[in-house]
Amino acid sequence: MNCNSKSGSGFLKPGIVCILVILFLVVFTSGCTYAIPGQPPAVPAKWPTVPPAPDEGIHKIRHVIIIMQENRAFDHYFGTYPGADGLPMVNGTSPICIRDPDNESCIRPYHNPRDVNYGGPHGQYDAEADINGGKMDGFVEQAEISMNNTCTRTANPGECMAASAKNVEIDVMGYHDRREIPNYWAYADNFVLQDHMFESANSWSLPSHLFMVSGWSAICRTSDPMSCVDALQGPERLILADNGTPTEIPEYPWTDITYLLYRNNVSWAYYLEEGDQPDCANDAMFCEAEPHQVAVPEIWNPLPWFDTVRKDNQVKNVQAIDRYFAAAKSGTLPNVVWLSPNQTVSEHPPARVSDGQAWTTSIINAAMEGPDWNSTAIFLTWDDWGGFYDHLAPPKVDRNGYGIRVPGLVISPYAKMGYIDHQTLSFDAHLKFIEDDFLNGSRIDPATDLRPDSRPTVRENAPVLGDIAKDFDFSQPPRAPMILKPYPKK
Repeated sequence: MNCNSKSGSGFLKPGIVCILVILFLVVFTSGCTYAIPGQPPAVPAKWPTVPPAPDEGIHKIRHVIIIMQENRAFDHYFGTYPGADGLPMVNGTSPICIRDPDNESCIRPYHNPRDVNYGGPHGQYDAEADINGGKMDGFVEQAEISMNNTCTRTANPGECMAASAKNVEIDVMGYHDRREIPNYWAYADNFVLQDHMFESANSWSLPSHLFMVSGWSAICRTSDPMSCVDALQGPERLILADNGTPTEIPEYPWTDITYLLYRNNVSWAYYLEEGDQPDCANDAMFCEAEPHQVAVPEIWNPLPWFDTVRKDNQVKNVQAIDRYFAAAKSGTLPNVVWLSPNQTVSEHPPARVSDGQAWTTSIINAAMEGPDWNSTAIFLTWDDWGGFYDHLAPPKVDRNGYGIRVPGLVISPYAKMGYIDHQTLSFDAHLKFIEDDFLNGSRIDPATDLRPDSRPTVRENAPVLGDIAKDFDFSQPPRAPMILKPYPKK
């Protein structure tokens, strides 16, 4: 092309035409894409992948396993753990006393040896009432209101209340210790206990699991990620199809972590213990059982509802739990693993605490006994507080959270021994660790991930958020496994 030609006529001069043509060629041969207004941007034909990092520092971890159990507050499980920011105690008794409006009295935290608990309501509005502007004094009242409302909706409310008085204890002020959960305390003794781990969302299980895999919980008007808005209570609402009618299943168009993993050849799997799902789909305290199965997307199996997972043909990565045990044994664990329990082993009230601890122990034992142990980090946490009391008010981060504090544990051959991490953390810190380890620090960020959505903040970059990498000592030789009996009392 001769850009010095003097021929041509029209509104644009020949030199300007040439410059525009050159710019067009540069842009479109450099892998850039054109976003149609109001439409999701196209995925570039050539995705810029992250080169493999040398096996040093954080990159000694080639397998991240996230175990998300159900509905326990930090004080409920570790409030009396030595050195942790737990329940204030004076001569073995807590001076805290939370108002009980039904009896015109108050209830102090107390040791509860029972294997079956009930907890309280744990939706967005219950969290706000429990926190009560930082007073942390609404737990008992919310549990009583929820029980009364549950019985009011039945055909025989008086009969329901009588049965409830016999069978359902208002136990939100009860706590457990080493006597009931010896394995969890043993992991804290020998690895890392996080005593400022806050639920990412100030709400219940579904928003919590959405934050776990995507750093956001939203409702979307259409399949355009820019149509999504914050949703801390009802993100399961159906979007509208092009003809204005609701879709048959929920659809999550915004970006999740598997999108970045897939584009960078980082393997992942989401393993389910099939059975009944651990909670009510509408966040009620009591409901009929619903299925928790690989082929049934739902609250604890949300990834098949994400557009990215379907379009990348990654739905097959949602698998039954036996595939996890086989991979752990053979040394073929994916780089990133999530594990989801069923109701029986979830610790979600009224599931038995002992059964949940046994299931979790079997998961950890399998990782420790397999060939991948020396390159593994296990993050164990609970999805929300379940209505149980915690004394520490959540810090401010943005308009979506954080929620009430939950237990957090880090188990790894490189984890510091007997270390209590006082950093402010949330499930966003798990995403941050994965991104720093496998993606060279790339974030689920609309400004950089080439798939913009309308999330208000990049949660992994929140100034208040700590860094889980500080829970490790990568200079130490890898520590031997610590195999525990799933039922230590038997």
